[in-house]
Amino acid sequence: MRITVFRRLMADEFGSGRAQVLARDHVLSALGGRTVDQALTAGIPVKEIWREVCDAFDVPAERR
Repeated sequence: MRITVFRRLMADEFGSGRAQVLARDHVLSALGGRTVDQALTAGIPVKEIWREVCDAFDVPAERR
C-alpha cells in the first residue's frame, strides 16, 4: 500500500481534518507508542499501520 492510498483511506474513514489530527497526535501502543506520522517516518509498513488504526478505532471489516 502506498502512503497516498493510506492517507485517502484515513480521510475517507475519519474526514480529512480529523485524519490529519489523528495521524499527528494519537499515540498507538501497537505501533510502539508512536503516532501514525512517527510510524511512517520510522519505516513501519503502511499496511501494518492501517491495520493498527482500524483495530484501534473499530473500523468495520468491509472498510479495512
